[in-house]
Amino acid sequence: MDPNQLREFLDRKVEEYNHPSFIASDPISIPHRYAKKQDIEIAGFFAAIFAWGNRTTIIRKTNELMALMDEAPHQFILQHTDEDLQKLLHFRHRTFNATDLLYFIAFFRHHYATYDSLEDAFLLPWEGGSGRDGVLSAFYHYFFSLEEAPPRTHKHIASPEKNSSCKRLNMFLRWMVRKDSKGVDFGIWNRLSASRLICPLDVHVGRVAQRLGLLHRKQPDWQAALELTDYLLTLDKEDPVKYDFALFGLGAMEKF
Repeated sequence: MDPNQLREFLDRKVEEYNHPSFIASDPISIPHRYAKKQDIEIAGFFAAIFAWGNRTTIIRKTNELMALMDEAPHQFILQHTDEDLQKLLHFRHRTFNATDLLYFIAFFRHHYATYDSLEDAFLLPWEGGSGRDGVLSAFYHYFFSLEEAPPRTHKHIASPEKNSSCKRLNMFLRWMVRKDSKGVDFGIWNRLSASRLICPLDVHVGRVAQRLGLLHRKQPDWQAALELTDYLLTLDKEDPVKYDFALFGLGAMEKF
């Protein structure tokens, strides 16, 4: 397939999968239940962080957590009592347990006490001209800047410094930053540019990208995510991660 044919093929698949019908079976359905920006951010962050394994289980467990937060995660973060936190002590999703959850809540409370949006947690290194590695690395260090950060919780936030592909964080950023008229991604963050997003690299995306010749690196790490994104930038320099819809759809839905 020549480059022009490949671009046309992927553009068709973007149109097919970047569609509201995609929402219901995807973790992005959780933040779509909310209208308040901060609720979308918090629900979206948890849905993205929980996004490994079976999608039905991811959605069920994130819904369970939102119910424990009385379906008002931002209000819960800012106004919870010790009694409210007791309700969370039995929550677990795979290796994510109550210890991790209580720290996430402590971080969000710390952040939202100063800032109106979670966008600010990513913005300073972005505006400072940090390279693509620097933005997510800086977020990792900011997230774990509270004294009470448990060592075990560090494994739940990825960082390029550990050569992780940072799939879940990159997916969350896609949800928050990308803007179009399709109704899937939210585009509620106005200060970060879609042109600097990194394509979320999971097993489906990686397999399809390799078969199409978009990615040659075998190990699904940070360097592979950058290599794939660099190719996608040649297809659309303003919105490279829109092709996540095409690659994921081809892999997960069509078993390409």
